[in-house]
Amino acid sequence: MLSSVFSTFRRSSLRLLLTSGFFLVALLGLNSAAMAQYTVRGTITDKETKEVLPFVSISVTGTTNGTASNANGEFTLVLKDVPRTLVFSELGHLRDTVRVTQANYTTPLQVALAPATVALPEVKVNSYPFQLVEKAFRQLQSNYSKKFYGKAYYRQLTRISNEPTELQEVVWNVKSNPARIEGTTVAQGRYAAKQAATAFSNFSIYTRRYGLYDAGMDSTKSLALLSPNTVKNYLLELKGLLDQDSSTIAEITFETRPEIKYQSSGTIWINIETNKIVRYKMTQPSFTATSSNPNQKFKNPKLSVDMVFQPSDAPVSPLDHMQVDLTADLVTGTKTGTVPLSVTSFTYFYDTSTTPTKIPYARASLDDRDLETIKATKYDPEFWANNPVVQRTPVEDEVVASFEKKGAFGTMVKKADPK
Repeated sequence: MLSSVFSTFRRSSLRLLLTSGFFLVALLGLNSAAMAQYTVRGTITDKETKEVLPFVSISVTGTTNGTASNANGEFTLVLKDVPRTLVFSELGHLRDTVRVTQANYTTPLQVALAPATVALPEVKVNSYPFQLVEKAFRQLQSNYSKKFYGKAYYRQLTRISNEPTELQEVVWNVKSNPARIEGTTVAQGRYAAKQAATAFSNFSIYTRRYGLYDAGMDSTKSLALLSPNTVKNYLLELKGLLDQDSSTIAEITFETRPEIKYQSSGTIWINIETNKIVRYKMTQPSFTATSSNPNQKFKNPKLSVDMVFQPSDAPVSPLDHMQVDLTADLVTGTKTGTVPLSVTSFTYFYDTSTTPTKIPYARASLDDRDLETIKATKYDPEFWANNPVVQRTPVEDEVVASFEKKGAFGTMVKKADPK
């Protein structure tokens, strides 16, 4: 899965695109009206705990414009004009709005969301969370054949000793169902890296193959939370009921029973009126991770998965976004010894519909190699410069600066053709 082979990269147009945080109006030849756009930055936190809130949805009232906060609760949003009203929403917190005016748009916003009301049933029955998970599983199982078609934007960032070493961005054509991605094909991709102890050749497989349920597997042996074996394999606890947008969402924590060799824990949110899964978060300690380099190994690897589904009135919903994180101590076998390693990937699903396409989607394979796939795809710099989905989550400035110092941008890119 891993490769420690790097080469030296030259600067190119990707460096230019990311240097200015995707806002290169001069180089892109946009008209002067575009220069009047306003960039709004800010940080979102929990009003009570003061902790940052990642992946909060931010929309602009009356438009299709929007973004999401990153893993550090930070966001950047470009507005065509002001004043505008921004709407902040996240499961488990009350929705809030902020009015951005000519007077304050240049000031970084500090948005604090209040926790949603949590109420426990008057009679807390031990079997109740199991009943809710069972209903959610049956709902998922009966609608598994429903297909969704659209696109997904994938970004992966590797850090070694807290230093960014690898950046990968891909746009997939994607086919999915209410439980997982079924197949993808790459529409566009780009990659940047600098010499480091190791690199990941197919980390995207954890996004493309992970699912809540797989109809093709033997359900009698399944260790998944959503299976006929929940009571046998898991301990569940109802943490509370959330009032969210006129719905009641059950928040249920889970962990595998001590006697189960496979260990995982997390939280699942289920709409108790519709039995729909709203969100699923799982952490697997002692995750199996190996390196193709015999001189390297991973200690204390931990994998985390966060799946959020789009709001809709249908019996089941397509994926909205998905994050997969891997942390470990990398034993290098060199003087460096052991160094911390982390890989974070974020996938945002968009343009989703139920209309079939003629695109040849491929199921993820262990033999896939992300960089080879990107190399085989014709690079279009204007696609990245002008794509509003990419602009939703611009690369952090400190990541850009770190790569620029090593001249690592431009790995798989060519300059745009002269106009």
